[in-house]
Amino acid sequence: MKTRRNFIKLTALGSVAVLTSSCSTSEKELEEKTNASKKVVKPIVISTWNHGIAANEVSWKLLSKGGSSLDAVEAGVRVTESDPNNSSVGIGGLPDRDGFVTLDACIMNHENECGAVAFLQDIENPISVARKVMEDTQHVMLVGEGAKQFALEKGFKETNLLTEKSKKAWEKWKEHSNYQPTINSENHDTIGLLALDENGNLSGACTTSGMAYKLHGRVGDSPIIGAGLFVDNEVGAACATGMGEAVIRIAGSAIVVELMRNGMSPYEACKEAVNRVVKKHKDLTGLQVGFIALNNYGEHGGYSVYSGFNYAIHTKTQKEMIDTKFNRK
Repeated sequence: MKTRRNFIKLTALGSVAVLTSSCSTSEKELEEKTNASKKVVKPIVISTWNHGIAANEVSWKLLSKGGSSLDAVEAGVRVTESDPNNSSVGIGGLPDRDGFVTLDACIMNHENECGAVAFLQDIENPISVARKVMEDTQHVMLVGEGAKQFALEKGFKETNLLTEKSKKAWEKWKEHSNYQPTINSENHDTIGLLALDENGNLSGACTTSGMAYKLHGRVGDSPIIGAGLFVDNEVGAACATGMGEAVIRIAGSAIVVELMRNGMSPYEACKEAVNRVVKKHKDLTGLQVGFIALNNYGEHGGYSVYSGFNYAIHTKTQKEMIDTKFNRK
């Protein structure tokens, strides 16, 4: 049997529940109205470093004709992979300390399907092999000799990736290196490219020859989903560049996307991820890390540990390089 006191208590609790429910509904409706009023910028493509300009051009040709973001990101980074004058991606990439050019890449689409290759040798376009892993297997990543065998089975041609220019640079490095990798904040490794197509679908690609003169067998963040690249069509996409070990330690690109999910802008999310890198490392000497991000409204941003990081953007009305803000000079 209910007492008068219990009746009053239950009535009060019920009132609070109704008020809380009303407030929650109101906040949700407000959020939905705010999002609905946002103007979506699409298509759009952004990519890391100056070599992103040429990559964006090819991506944009596909996007501007209604092409998919997945086709666009693959075609874009292939340009950089096939440029022998670029010493940090694909053919012409600087080798490891034993003189072998080893490549890493990953790709991810709007349905969270993804593929990657790591420690791949003698194949010019690892990004396309990564896409084959995504589409033709049940796996996410293939590495080393297995990745090469898979590529050859899929019709990719064996290519000598060590150009004469990179070979001479490696031989000169051996004279004074004591077999230590080259680590500096100006080393423009990796191209990461993110795109949003006319259908509102996001995709991303990331590819690199890795840290110059690294230990044979070393793999950085670039082929690792969640570190070098992450895409979630409900929120946005992000990719990383710089010292891969530092990016892996904070699951960098996944963190950026989750920060955007929680309400941060692409710029704010990249900044917070960089701040985490700084907090997690006692010695920041030469430790450059940069992130770029693109949300599903076409808003974009970037941030880096050191100055000097930039990214290229291409839309219907904008085509330029953007210098990012940074944590320290």
